[in-house]
Amino acid sequence: MSLLQQALDYIRANPQDFSREVVTHLKLSGFAVLIAALVCLPLGVLASRSRIASLYSLNAVGVARAIPSIAILFLAYPLLGSGFRPSLLGLAVLACPPILINTNVGFRGVEAAVREAAYGMGMSTFQVLRKVEFPLALPVVIAGIRTSTVDVIASASLATFIGGGGLGDFINEGLATGKDNILLAGAISVALLTLAAEVLLGQVERVTRQAAG
Repeated sequence: MSLLQQALDYIRANPQDFSREVVTHLKLSGFAVLIAALVCLPLGVLASRSRIASLYSLNAVGVARAIPSIAILFLAYPLLGSGFRPSLLGLAVLACPPILINTNVGFRGVEAAVREAAYGMGMSTFQVLRKVEFPLALPVVIAGIRTSTVDVIASASLATFIGGGGLGDFINEGLATGKDNILLAGAISVALLTLAAEVLLGQVERVTRQAAG
C-alpha cells in the first residue's frame, strides 16, 4: 500500500480529529489575514501619501520579511503564552508585509493626472479615494493579500510548536512517532489548502485587473 493511500486511510479513520484541525487551521489563517488587512490597508494608504513615509515603511517591512516564520511565532509566546491567541498574533504579523507593501505601491501607482481630473470634476478627497484610486489600486492590493494568505496557510503549520493546533499537529505527530502516513495527512492537506487559496485569489486578482482596465 502506498504512503498516499495510507494517509487517506488515516484521514478516513479519524474524520472528527481531521475536521477539527482543518477548521482550526482555516480559522488561524483567515483571522490572521483579516487582522493584517484591517491594520495594513489604512497604513498602506497613509504611507503612499508621502514619499518619505513610503520609503521608511517599505524598508521596515523589508526587514520584517527577513525574519523566519517560526521566529515570529516564538516571539509571540512570551507575550501570550501558548495556544490559539499567540499563534494568531504571530501569523497576523507574518501576513502584514505583503499587504502593506502592495497597498503602498498600488496607491502610489495611480497617476497624478487621474487624481487631478477627479478633483476637477468636483469630487471630495474621500470620493477620489473610493471611486478612483481604490479601484485602480485594487489588483495590486489583492496580489498582496494573495501572497499573505498563501504564506500564512503554509506557516500556520508551525503553530503546533506553541500549542496553536491546526494541521501542523499531524505533521508534528508524524515526525515524533515516525509514522509517515500521519505526517503526510497533514502535509498534503496544507499543500492542497495553499494551492486552493493561490488559485482562488489569483482568479480574483485577474478579475479586478480586467475591471481596472
